[in-house]
Amino acid sequence: MTETARERVDSGHARYTYRLRVPSTAHAALRTEWDRCRWIWNECVVRSKKAHHDGEDCGPARLDRMLTEARRSTPWLREGASVPQQQLVRDFARSRSKALKDINSRLPLQRRAGMPRHKKKGKALPTLNYTRRGFRLKNGHLHLAGDVVLTVVWSRNLPSEPSSVRVYQDSLGHWYASFVVPALVDTLPLTGKTIGIDWGVRETATTTSDTHDLPHAQQGRKTAERLARYQRMVARRRRPKGQAQSMGYRQAQREVAKLHKKVARQRQDTGRKWAKSVVRDHDVIAVEDFRPKFLAKTTMARKAADAAIGATKQALIEMGRKHGRDIHLVHPAHTTMDCAQCGARAKHALPLSERTYTCTACGTVSPRDKNSARVMLVRAGLNPAGADRVRPDCSRGSQAA
Repeated sequence: MTETARERVDSGHARYTYRLRVPSTAHAALRTEWDRCRWIWNECVVRSKKAHHDGEDCGPARLDRMLTEARRSTPWLREGASVPQQQLVRDFARSRSKALKDINSRLPLQRRAGMPRHKKKGKALPTLNYTRRGFRLKNGHLHLAGDVVLTVVWSRNLPSEPSSVRVYQDSLGHWYASFVVPALVDTLPLTGKTIGIDWGVRETATTTSDTHDLPHAQQGRKTAERLARYQRMVARRRRPKGQAQSMGYRQAQREVAKLHKKVARQRQDTGRKWAKSVVRDHDVIAVEDFRPKFLAKTTMARKAADAAIGATKQALIEMGRKHGRDIHLVHPAHTTMDCAQCGARAKHALPLSERTYTCTACGTVSPRDKNSARVMLVRAGLNPAGADRVRPDCSRGSQAA
């Protein structure tokens, strides 16, 4: 089975991911390379904690010197390629810098990045990053530093020469190569339409166009019974701590991982297909800049996670940028309290059980989520009538397609 994915890296680059065929010798070399990188990461964690305790600086320059000294004094590290080790140090410095920046900011705790932690043997999945001087493509094969040759399953061609590659292993033991290439804009024909999008739990996305609403697919709920059965198998076959786990335990763990992977791919596929239809039919998109992480501590946590709002929103943004559409991210505060017709704000927040919005100022009555979707257009500076070319009759709670 092959898998190809495309995710955004930044405004000028994109990432293309391909499945790898890894022979036994290359698999052993990659695992050994990861052991070296994991040791370096853990050493960075120790040095960072000590520097923080002593009140000293532990910036990228100090970590680079640590890596140079470690490679000079440790033959085992020196036998490995320097490129993935250097990239790991840079990744650690970037993660630590972001965590310190979030700590010093006023961000809520649930939105802060945590400090880098130790990577445990047998639990941390291998991830190796190579810059241009650490890999090359030849005759359809990926050649990594250290004479490691991997076969790439080319499900489609790369649009241009890659600048870096990430080789990693997932929870099922499958290996992938993720190439970073310059992003190309594939402009779609103009339609002259706009759309506002509001995220929710009852429906994953409610829009100003009835034909583009995204219902809750409930992939996780459909597989809950099978997942519970496999998890019971794992619990029954688990041996006490300190004893080697049986083959049946590892097989049950693999079944759980396969089911989680399948659900994740289903959610990803649903989000991308919906995002493609929205981007194809609209020139300007006003989408709620919703952060669903806080829902993890609510009673709706399971349903919100099953909706995959964050992944769907990211797919929409990536698809819009890919096809040259205008994406407006709207701040989500008070979107359920504002009236899209007159702009008045309700004095009290609406409870989740109340699904109809009634404006006390102008008397407008409309479905709660539809009103929020129209508020997205208003806040983005767009005319709510632009989606349908006529002003919606909110008093009757209807929306033209």
